[in-house]
Amino acid sequence: MHPHPVIAVLAGTEPVEGLSALEREAEVRVTDAAGLPGALAGADILYLWDFFADGVREAWPAAGSLQWIHVPAAGVEKLLFPGLVASDVLLTNARGLFDRPMAEHILGAILYFAKDFGRAAAQQQRRQWSRYATTDLAGASVLVAGTGSIGRSTARLLTAVGMQVQGLGRTARSGDEDFGTIHASADFAAVAGTFDYVVLAAPLTPATRGMLSRAVLAAMKPTAVVVNVGRGALADEAALESALRSGTLAGAALDVFETEPLPGTSGLWELENVLVTPHLSGDARKQLPALAEQFASNLAAWKAGRPLMNVVDKELGFVVS
Repeated sequence: MHPHPVIAVLAGTEPVEGLSALEREAEVRVTDAAGLPGALAGADILYLWDFFADGVREAWPAAGSLQWIHVPAAGVEKLLFPGLVASDVLLTNARGLFDRPMAEHILGAILYFAKDFGRAAAQQQRRQWSRYATTDLAGASVLVAGTGSIGRSTARLLTAVGMQVQGLGRTARSGDEDFGTIHASADFAAVAGTFDYVVLAAPLTPATRGMLSRAVLAAMKPTAVVVNVGRGALADEAALESALRSGTLAGAALDVFETEPLPGTSGLWELENVLVTPHLSGDARKQLPALAEQFASNLAAWKAGRPLMNVVDKELGFVVS
């Protein structure tokens, strides 16, 4: 039982949703990254409301009493430094809350290329009336890399519009309720050439880093499109840009990048066959109340000594279903 814990809250530019309710349940210390070491001294819980912020690794020596870290986001790779991984500190995330918004973003990105909305927007700017052919989604094939809750929500939505969806995961298997067939990640290059769209929705781990490699890109159809909503480092960004420039890949919808914000010097900005969005596929602003409620529910469980939801396997880097 933990009747009145101490919670360090790493805040950002967004107000901390549900802060007044938290303050009735715990001693709350709101801080920025610079003040994090002081806020962690004697704290039981770290709540990373600003989940894009850095500073936890640097402040780790002050976290001697810490028992639990919560990240209101799906990806936790920035926290998986050796000290935390080796510790007994629990790590939880917001698994489940971003699934539908991200699936809708992926569907929208696929429609952008299938219906060539980029060309339509350019023609509108020129006041040009010029008809062109588009492609249908029905019957088109999609490989979703990442078979967790985001990937599964995506598979269900794309299947509903008539697309043929398969998955890419740690191990191959058949008869999956959402994907039918799941291919092993080790076979990515061997199977990539059979799909019209490849979606990256996997967590960033040592096993997935650079999974969209030069070899995979070379194996893909020249008419294929990549959608990345996972992490920029899932793809070899230089190889991806090269494929897009040379025409060996038709297009890419990219919501995440190796460096964020995407530098103005990046060649990806200038490519007509690239859709750049600024890491917004999870639609986090509308999710803020739900993120706060999820943490409050987990906090109630923690105070009562009950198991927490969404505990991350720190060795694997994600919540194991």
